[in-house]
Amino acid sequence: MSPAPTDGASADRQPRLPPAYRLVALDSVGSTNDEARRLAAEGAEDGTLVWAREQTKGRGRRGREWSSPRGNLYLSLVLRPECPAAEAAQLGFVAAVALCDALGSVLPPLVEVTLKWPNDVLVNERKAAGILLESVMDADGALDTLLLGMGVNIADYPEDSAYPATSLKFEGARRDLDEVELLEAFARHFLTWVNRWVDDGFAPIRHAWLNRSKSKGREIEARLPDRTLQGVFEDLDETGALQLRMSDGSLRSITVGEIFWRP
Repeated sequence: MSPAPTDGASADRQPRLPPAYRLVALDSVGSTNDEARRLAAEGAEDGTLVWAREQTKGRGRRGREWSSPRGNLYLSLVLRPECPAAEAAQLGFVAAVALCDALGSVLPPLVEVTLKWPNDVLVNERKAAGILLESVMDADGALDTLLLGMGVNIADYPEDSAYPATSLKFEGARRDLDEVELLEAFARHFLTWVNRWVDDGFAPIRHAWLNRSKSKGREIEARLPDRTLQGVFEDLDETGALQLRMSDGSLRSITVGEIFWRP
């Protein structure tokens, strides 16, 4: 289906996306994930992509505010995977690998782009992008829709974030790089990787994620909803859970939380 801007779309150049996507382009919105949720409830098809020039109520994981000025990239995808919610969560890793590849295609060759569990993309070890997954369940408790939200700091970044942040232009991206070019690059790479996930499962995604991460073997602090653990990032298991090697030699599987490098 060809891209079709909705009411309120900017008059600037619109992205040219593969036909698998249906673009909903907005100048300003409270939250792209909230708009995607509304459209999904109205029957929006798989591949509906909500893109906004700015968000007035952007949010990240755990309801944190996500600073969303103009000049950065904000989008949400409506996905309807035919699998349980736990398996669908692997699409966060698919999106992270795709975004890592997209950033690598627009940044200078010596700029390092890596992944941090569970869903952050780092440029020179500073956070440049985050991914938010939200599930919508049906009346029977099965997954109906997965909302995949994304924010990328192209021109601006917050200076007071919990994890050191940066922007693509601060790290050497071309001055004329804009949201449209990056959105087009991400859309191409995501389509490649999501098709790989559908055809071959999580194994190649896990392998690609680990190859793009510097976490394995590093001492980390894992902040869980109810406690904080310290150990070594041992591996990523076949479901995407972090395997944390504790000081006593035991292995702890972590599915929800945030990690921070230890000195």
